[in-house]
Amino acid sequence: MAWMTYISHWFEQDDWYEGLQRATMSQVRQVGLLAAGCQPWNKDVCAANGDRFAYCATLAIYIYQLDHRYNEFKLHAIMSEHKKTITAISWCPHNPDLIASGSSDNLVIIWNVVEQKVTAKLDNTKGIPACLSWCWNTDDAIAFISHKGPLFIWTISGQDNGVSVHKDAHSFISDVCIFRWHTQKKGKVVFGHIDGSISLFQPGNKNQKHVLRPESLEGTDEEDPITALEWDPLSTDYLLVANLHYGIRLVDCESLNCITTFNFPSTAASVQCLAWVASAPGMFITGDSQVGVLRIWNVSRTTPIDNFKLKKTGFHCLHVLNSPPKKKFSVQIPTKHLYTSSTSEAVPPPSLTQNQAFSLPPGHVVCCFLDGGVGLYDMGAKKWDFLMDLGHMETIFDCKFKPDDPNLLATASFDGTIKVWDINTLTAVHTSPGNEGVIFSLSWAPGGLNCIAGATSRNGAFIWDIQKSKMVQRFNEHGKNGIFYIAWSHKDSKRIATCSGDGFCIIRTVDGKVLHKYKHPAAVFGCDWSQNNKDMIATGCEDKNVRVYYLATNSNQPLKIFSGHTARVFHVKWSPLREGILCSGSDDGSVRIWDYTQDTCINVLSGHTAPVRGLMWNPEIPYLLISGSWDYTIKVWDTREGVCVDTVYDHGADVYGLTCHPSRPFTMASCSRDSTVRLWSLIPLITPLQINILADRCWEEIIGNTDNALEKGTPPLLCGKVSRDIKQEIEKLAGNPRLKKLRWFSECLSTPSGSDNLWNLVSVVKGLDDSLLPQNYCKGIMHLKHLIKFRTSEAQELTTVKMSKFGGGIGAPTKEKRLKEAAEIHLRLGQIQRYCELMVELGEWDKALSVAPGVSVRYWKKLMQRRADQLIQEDKDDVIPYCIAIGDVKKLVNFFISRGQLKEALLVTQAACEGNMQTLHVSTPKGASHADDIYKEDFNELLHSVIKELSEWYFQDGRAVLAACCHLAVDDIELAMAYLIRGNELELAVSVGTVLGESAAPATHYALQLLARKCMMIPMWNLAADLLLMTPDNDLNLVKLCAFYPGCIEEINDLHEKCKLPTVEECMKLAEIARANGNVFETIKYYLLSEEPEKALPIGIDFVKEYISNSNWTLDSIYPVLDLLSYIRTEKLILHTCTEARNELLILCGYVGALLAIRRQYQSIVPALYEYTSQLLKRRVVSVPLNIEHLSEELDAWRACTLANEQLSEESPYTPPSDSQRLVYETLLKRLKEEPLKGFIGPDYVTGSNLPSHSDVHISCLTGLKIQGPVYFLEDGKSTISLNDALMWAKVNPFSPLGTGIRLNPF
Repeated sequence: MAWMTYISHWFEQDDWYEGLQRATMSQVRQVGLLAAGCQPWNKDVCAANGDRFAYCATLAIYIYQLDHRYNEFKLHAIMSEHKKTITAISWCPHNPDLIASGSSDNLVIIWNVVEQKVTAKLDNTKGIPACLSWCWNTDDAIAFISHKGPLFIWTISGQDNGVSVHKDAHSFISDVCIFRWHTQKKGKVVFGHIDGSISLFQPGNKNQKHVLRPESLEGTDEEDPITALEWDPLSTDYLLVANLHYGIRLVDCESLNCITTFNFPSTAASVQCLAWVASAPGMFITGDSQVGVLRIWNVSRTTPIDNFKLKKTGFHCLHVLNSPPKKKFSVQIPTKHLYTSSTSEAVPPPSLTQNQAFSLPPGHVVCCFLDGGVGLYDMGAKKWDFLMDLGHMETIFDCKFKPDDPNLLATASFDGTIKVWDINTLTAVHTSPGNEGVIFSLSWAPGGLNCIAGATSRNGAFIWDIQKSKMVQRFNEHGKNGIFYIAWSHKDSKRIATCSGDGFCIIRTVDGKVLHKYKHPAAVFGCDWSQNNKDMIATGCEDKNVRVYYLATNSNQPLKIFSGHTARVFHVKWSPLREGILCSGSDDGSVRIWDYTQDTCINVLSGHTAPVRGLMWNPEIPYLLISGSWDYTIKVWDTREGVCVDTVYDHGADVYGLTCHPSRPFTMASCSRDSTVRLWSLIPLITPLQINILADRCWEEIIGNTDNALEKGTPPLLCGKVSRDIKQEIEKLAGNPRLKKLRWFSECLSTPSGSDNLWNLVSVVKGLDDSLLPQNYCKGIMHLKHLIKFRTSEAQELTTVKMSKFGGGIGAPTKEKRLKEAAEIHLRLGQIQRYCELMVELGEWDKALSVAPGVSVRYWKKLMQRRADQLIQEDKDDVIPYCIAIGDVKKLVNFFISRGQLKEALLVTQAACEGNMQTLHVSTPKGASHADDIYKEDFNELLHSVIKELSEWYFQDGRAVLAACCHLAVDDIELAMAYLIRGNELELAVSVGTVLGESAAPATHYALQLLARKCMMIPMWNLAADLLLMTPDNDLNLVKLCAFYPGCIEEINDLHEKCKLPTVEECMKLAEIARANGNVFETIKYYLLSEEPEKALPIGIDFVKEYISNSNWTLDSIYPVLDLLSYIRTEKLILHTCTEARNELLILCGYVGALLAIRRQYQSIVPALYEYTSQLLKRRVVSVPLNIEHLSEELDAWRACTLANEQLSEESPYTPPSDSQRLVYETLLKRLKEEPLKGFIGPDYVTGSNLPSHSDVHISCLTGLKIQGPVYFLEDGKSTISLNDALMWAKVNPFSPLGTGIRLNPF
């Protein structure tokens, strides 16, 4: 197995412990990511291959991959190797794992998507690779061209590797804007030019240069660039050509004739992009350039078959996926008595219009728009599978949370826009008008003003009013000079400061009155208002100095100048908690801390290898400072010691902006040249503090003053406003405030990803009055008792909202669209009558009448009468069937008479006399109430299976908190808790479980045990004991804690006393007594607590070996003994005298771990645990009743039988398990018995498991595959496994996969 090669050396040796280093995983965790939009600058910036598609922002390529379980595309990787604008990308047609990209700094890169690394690089391409494509005629060659040629061909490997020039494709008269190889005809290639012509080359044929220019351009110098070129997949010579103005032609390249010219409904429409639909021969689609209209065509018709307006902004490029996703998972509704008979109703054929006779092709189109929007459109269903409506396509220079609504985050970008994002849904909610040049910086207005100030590269500064969606003020005091920073004073909301390349820092009022102009000797890059003194501001300057100015004086001279940096100073930031302390970041790669009161630099933080840009003090922990740099990293500093406590490598380019969530002080956002915004949790940096709150420790261990917190070696204490406010609120409460304390601190310390939603649901479950629920409750996952109520009112809102006179802002839906949306909601809520009425309002009578009987036949008849009355007024023949259907003969006769159609009137009257017109009666079946009960049960069952699917979807997406919300919404507390624990949200699980009380108790206690294991790592033994003392039946867990404690005898006895256990000396005596009495478990227990715990090893191991020698042993009979033995102190376990016992313990724990993993369905680690056990058996001298052949037989049987169960639902071929394999698997299951913790079956997934990072690519030593999501380092400091695998491994086998005997503790 692949992974063994990584770690086999551990298994060879037994003296590995000396010099072992403890490596930890990165503590700052990525919890959210805002992807960039697609760039509009170049043509081939979107590509698809098999079950992946990719698009380019200006400097990064985003790769999405199909998740087969849910048939949806998920962001898989971001490649940002390019430093300059990416010009084109192309998937390798022969190897779906390779993608090529070119950029404007003459660079071509081949990237392996699976391994996420560069496999080849071509520098210095003699011209910009403006267009690029893999060659279809050779396996590993890439062609690229710039301007007028020539076409270069880069062969990547083999004998002929290197760059050659195409012998014919060069010296064009007009620049090339696009080229395409033929997929079947070897070496055939076509070029499209700016002047509207095309050039064709085919080996063995005459070359055709600059032919087939649109007739309207013949003899003129006018240009009509080719916007798209695609070979007909079913022909060797047919080619679709699109010119921007002339439109689309189907041409024959052999005869150089135009076969068809396609006509647009309006002359204003122009084609930006086109693609063939592989699943429907002869079909192709186009995207318009002015408005986002997708048109569907067939080559046999000159006009479009159908047009869909998908977006207000024009298309930039589109790509059809060749393997469209299958339909989403469906939940089976229990069906009763399905049969048909000769009287079953016929299904009428749909009435087709001429256009619809061409059925719409099933297919998914990747659409990229000029505003950066990217989406996947399902043509068959006419809906978006996903749409990212707006995205930055360039470097993001700044990001800031809104002070009074921290769910909103604003970003400023090189693309000239500011966008405002909702960080709960990670979607854009506002965008500024644009065309501002580069926006370097932004600053929110204080209070509820709802404005943002922005600083631009050449258009001065501005104030943008978000509600009005317009610029309400401009500041031009710096002329055309770039403004690098803007800061709105939050102590005095009338003042705004800007600093510029002209060397001035200018303070003015909001209405533009200049108050101060502070002249510097060179460009000023950053400034920051003091948070303690409204009249103090600091600046960072190109002359390497930091200056502090005091606005209350008339002097324009600085109060202080701080020197020390050796290159320009960029940003400066005052500490929010320490008066007079500020930091500065510089191009010299250092961050300096200055004490204004002492005129001195008190610390230099060195570690970045490139200029420092982002700076952020933590608002609660006074010594915590975070910096971002051009070296692609974010560093977290403890400024007391001047040490870096963590480095984050997940951005793929320069890190520019850092900002802290105002009400969640340990949630941070960052932005970068890789055009992403990422959300981070800093909670792991303050773990003991969070556990102190859970253990109900005194305030002194949670909240402190700044001076205490700054003492070296002090554990973290909260000193900021958020924690002080919580403390004040708690002290006002009467009675026991513990539950409120847990909730409020949990909300403050957790990340935004669903925790508010979870706590709202906890309140509902605990019986909170609906009127007290917050406003945003209905936006998340609601409790089912509210779902119908809130969705009904939402539908009513959609119906009644009148458009404001300015319209509804960005992309606001029309009234018709809103009514349709409302109707759809009502229909799904079973409110058929409301649906019918809205359909009537929209004039869609047929839809209304077809479902009206679902309300009642009486209502249907009434509706039919209303329709008949309307048709009579309109004098239409259509009225006839309506009147006849409801038996309203009188009305019909009057209608005919009024029109003079007497014969008709006679006929109808006669038919009625003969009894052919019947008024409908409705019969009620007997025993209906009984049937209702059955249906109720069915629906209840159905409801829970739907919830389970939804929850699992969230969970697999790395959103465990929302998965838990799904279960709380149907009062399933047990499963909600299980999902939190499986997502390793242990602190949140304990807080929520404690508030929920008895029903959550078993899971809460399990979470407390796992947290106690976490405390052993920190190490905080007393805290671990406190947590365990909060659980019932804690004796055995306290024994394990004390057994593992590595202190001196006095310290161990103190811990024993706290845990109500005998002293070390007494334990030795008790062990001897238990041994004499033949009580194995008690013997092991007391030996482990004594001075000679190694004496427990042979006793326990012999017991287990003897047990498993019998054929009918079960897992539960030996696991407790092994689990207890595993808590032997590490320094005793690694003694040379214990070598054999240690090896046997590791093997037995490995094997039992594999069985537990099967029981808990930890599929990803089962093979690794078997392999680990086999390798130890092979390489260590032991005598245990296990052999490698038996292990391998068991693993094969498990694989075959679990695969068989999974395959029942899949269609792919597989080999069924043999009879002997079934037998082995059945024996195995008998041994396993049921998992006692029901809800905990299934793999662990931590938050952020699916988020791509740019960290060094880590390969898991368990699977040999690249790790996606958080990484866990093993004790050698080099080997890594995914955090998910580490959590599952530690839950079933306490010892590290390296076979060292070190305990694994990833919690």
